[in-house]
Amino acid sequence: MSANLTPIMSIVAGICVLIFPQLLNYVVAIYLILTGILALMK
Repeated sequence: MSANLTPIMSIVAGICVLIFPQLLNYVVAIYLILTGILALMK
């Protein structure tokens, strides 16, 4: 499941940064946290 979810999270994060550039730090932090959690759950 995490193999399918990671690219989707990347696309959503990229779109959020394009729409709201001031959210870059938050988007990157949330993405890294979620990716880490998914890696630990494997």
